[in-house]
Amino acid sequence: MAEKKAEPSVESLKQELDHKSKESADYLNHLKRLQADFENYIKRSDKERKEFSAYASEKLIVKLLTVLDEFEQALDAMKKGGTKDDLVKGVELLYKNFHKILADEGVQPIQSVGVPADPYLHEVILKEKKDGTQDGIIIQELQKGYKMKDKVVRYAKVKVATTGEN
Repeated sequence: MAEKKAEPSVESLKQELDHKSKESADYLNHLKRLQADFENYIKRSDKERKEFSAYASEKLIVKLLTVLDEFEQALDAMKKGGTKDDLVKGVELLYKNFHKILADEGVQPIQSVGVPADPYLHEVILKEKKDGTQDGIIIQELQKGYKMKDKVVRYAKVKVATTGEN
């Protein structure tokens, strides 16, 4: 004779249901805590990003204020009637200091004259027929372009040579 399996009692089913209900409530509470933690993380990282950006700008502004002080000194010297050579030397010093600040921040000029025009670096404004020069070579820089690290922050505006065949 085949034995019958004992069917679970109503009481044991209620206990199992209670256990599963508590377990699912625990999972739900855990999920809600994780979600709240993640939302707080998003808010915190956004705040840190904004603070970092503001701090980076402040650092640059402090460096530029030094150049502004030097400009004020140069203007005072001009008003007091400094010699032309002294004024030229002063402006050259300002120019060097300003370029040093830009270089410290990772800003570099884009090479233009004598190289082929590159649409990722140069904006061709003018073309000029020029014999003896390869087509598409930059013959004049109209406005200097700059890169900050590997990103172009201002394209160089250039004039290129053309053989007139295009």
